[in-house]
Amino acid sequence: MKKLVSATLIAAALTGCASMKNDDGSLNKTTSYGGLAALAGGVAGALINHNNPGQGALIGAAIAGSAGAGYGYYVDKQEAELRESMKGSGVEVEREGDQLKLVMPGSITFATGQAEIQPSFQYTLNQLAASFRQFQDSDLIVTGHTDSVGSYETNQLLSARRADSVSQFLRSNGVDPSRLQTLGAGSSSPIAPNNTAEGRAQNRRVEIKLVPRSGAVAQE
Repeated sequence: MKKLVSATLIAAALTGCASMKNDDGSLNKTTSYGGLAALAGGVAGALINHNNPGQGALIGAAIAGSAGAGYGYYVDKQEAELRESMKGSGVEVEREGDQLKLVMPGSITFATGQAEIQPSFQYTLNQLAASFRQFQDSDLIVTGHTDSVGSYETNQLLSARRADSVSQFLRSNGVDPSRLQTLGAGSSSPIAPNNTAEGRAQNRRVEIKLVPRSGAVAQE
């Protein structure tokens, strides 16, 4: 019986993972999520269906694999749309597993020492708001960052005000306020050394992290 369950789980995993690579050899995140979810679902199905664990594994793998692939497909679509709409804007789109992160340099979003969004950047934020309204299965964590110049208190306040400005702009352009969380990180999370002008410029930024919304079910 154990051999049957093991063989079934392997088959389920292979089914979900068979086409994990794209034509160029890169990893296809959608099928990766499906394969991993299928394996987990197969284990759960086998445990639940004591009378026929082989059948339970197959059913569990099919259901979980479909759900995992569905969320991966959702993130793939959102990532592609954001990369296209942010071309030439100065905003970087980064993928971290099942999360997306947008990095907005301070040089294009705010004047030095200010928290009011520059008029030239409002068009880009309008595009982001439109994307967030289209893809509603993610929560948005908006975090402001500064370089290390100035006092801790000054940097903390400035980073929080800038993050709040971005959040307010998104809310005023139709993004559900319940999806938004605003944080000020000050100079506590540098991404480059602060001992050079180039490094300090990279550290002055606002980031928006897109994370799966609790209870949301992405639709393909």
